[in-house]
Amino acid sequence: PLSFLWRSSYSAGSKLRQLCKHNCKMLTRVLIAIAILASAEAFNPLLSSPFSLRSRAAAAVQQRSPVFGSNIAGSPKRAATLRASNGVKMMAGENKKVLVLGGDGFCGWPTSLHLADKGHDVVIVDNLSRRNIDTEMGCDSLTPIQHPETRLKAWEEVGGRAMRFVNLDVAKDYDLLLALIKAEEPDAIVHFAEQRAAPYSQKSSKTKRYTVDNNVGGTNSLLAAVVESELDIHVIHLGTMGVYGYGTSGGEIPEGYLKVTLPDGNDKEILHPAYPGSVYHTTKCLDALLFQFYNKNDQIRTTDLHQGIVWGTNTPQTIKDERLINRFDYDGDYGTVLNRFLMQSAMGVPLTVYGTGGQTRGFIHITDTCRCIEAAINNPPAKGDRVEIFNQIAE
Repeated sequence: PLSFLWRSSYSAGSKLRQLCKHNCKMLTRVLIAIAILASAEAFNPLLSSPFSLRSRAAAAVQQRSPVFGSNIAGSPKRAATLRASNGVKMMAGENKKVLVLGGDGFCGWPTSLHLADKGHDVVIVDNLSRRNIDTEMGCDSLTPIQHPETRLKAWEEVGGRAMRFVNLDVAKDYDLLLALIKAEEPDAIVHFAEQRAAPYSQKSSKTKRYTVDNNVGGTNSLLAAVVESELDIHVIHLGTMGVYGYGTSGGEIPEGYLKVTLPDGNDKEILHPAYPGSVYHTTKCLDALLFQFYNKNDQIRTTDLHQGIVWGTNTPQTIKDERLINRFDYDGDYGTVLNRFLMQSAMGVPLTVYGTGGQTRGFIHITDTCRCIEAAINNPPAKGDRVEIFNQIAE
């Protein structure tokens, strides 16, 4: 009955306004306005003019600097000088072979479509664990999610570049993962194959152990397989701004590294201290240490994108056919704050506020997440460079 949330941005706005007429507070009105504006601008061709919000924002970014995306929490100086010789390529250059681990998930599926749409050869790898967790919790995505094979067929029918799906557990099926990497010889591997919900990671000893085993074990297996394959592969990982913690830092958050002065007076740049707030965030911190080790010991080229909360449902690719629709989670574990607030206000139930409600977080739309991954693929670090870490919390 609530399929209007994804069928039509206009009708969604109309019905939400009617349903929320008597009980919306200012915060909810603001969130709904943001959702309607963003969805309308993303999906309405009449809003793609140079006067649109997205176009103006992109133009402003281009005028400021040629840095990697937009970063309001990182170090502009470091980012601007990162590739001063030739800037950053946002658009695809040569086509690349890309493995997308976790390519059936909320971020992985639209990213796979986006990369294929840009001309890259994409192989989706997933063990469908997110779908299994839905069954475990007795809930489901608000939007109907088709089987991977149905999705891939629909993508080809709308003219998309063919992709393949491989059912494989990155954390457990090491031999199969290694064989796949050797057979495909990818230029890049995008690593989404992790349990992504902080609340779920805190539910019980079972979910805590699963989150650590799956996330840390999967990352280690991937890096070990890249080393054993003896191929020069660029690994792109989706991290989180949560590794820095949720308190007030008292200053600008550096991108991954922090300049310090040692007791002997020598200056040094170290990995930014971690301050995780959940088992999930702890696994992302452990991922960062693994990337540092394999980069130092085996020269694995790695880009780690620390993103804010990813919101939104569809992208220009997923709206081409109803069978391509992306997830919309609104439960207490996987439903992020914007999704939950929208659903709760529409249903007339109290908003669920975690903690004090005074937290400040950055949000990034799923379309921009896809663009961040594409930019990382198009701009790999050189062999021997340290792990590149970027804070991506805005367009």
